[in-house]
Amino acid sequence: MIKIVAIVKRKPGMAVEPFQEYWRTRHADVVRKLPGVRRYVQSHTLLAGYRKGEPAWDGIAELWFDDTHALRALRGTPEQAAIDADEARFLDRSAMKMLATDEDVVIDGPIPEGSVKSIEFVTHRPDLAIDAFQRYWRETHGPIAARIPQIRRYVQSHVRASAYAGGRTPAYDGLAITWFDDTAAMRAAAATPEYARTRADEANFISGELPFIITREIVVV
Repeated sequence: MIKIVAIVKRKPGMAVEPFQEYWRTRHADVVRKLPGVRRYVQSHTLLAGYRKGEPAWDGIAELWFDDTHALRALRGTPEQAAIDADEARFLDRSAMKMLATDEDVVIDGPIPEGSVKSIEFVTHRPDLAIDAFQRYWRETHGPIAARIPQIRRYVQSHVRASAYAGGRTPAYDGLAITWFDDTAAMRAAAATPEYARTRADEANFISGELPFIITREIVVV
């Protein structure tokens, strides 16, 4: 299984609530018709995230496919063309980032109804090779973060090796995705010693500050 992550910003001049409404309704109807999509989830940045200014991103879309053959089969299809045309109606396509990822589920817990979803955009420390970075994130950092008691589910999405072929550099090296009961639970988590240890460990494999958004997810497919 492969997961494609689209990291999105709304079209310049478009207000947040009409953007979210269009994405959730009209655009979702277009994507539902895409051949081979096994699962499709939108995660919308909470409106509270705009109170202090523009957040890093307006949200992400996650689409799961069986394999890369299923992705290649979409090229030139009318369904893919319809998605591309519709994106121009509400997205800033010049800012959009696409990542092909593999999921590593660290805490395989159920997603509580009404939960919030934290998405952190991860960039590796430049002195680490990508395989060493991914291994540390998965095998060392993941178990440390998993001890934060308020986390209900925790998934690492690692960018696939093919994204680095030919010296290419993807926008991010992965996403750290965690679910909490609500924003109060997130605040409580930030006061725990387990959270402090998690943040302290980030310097061992991550470069700089982690951009993040707090979202609610909408399961479309």
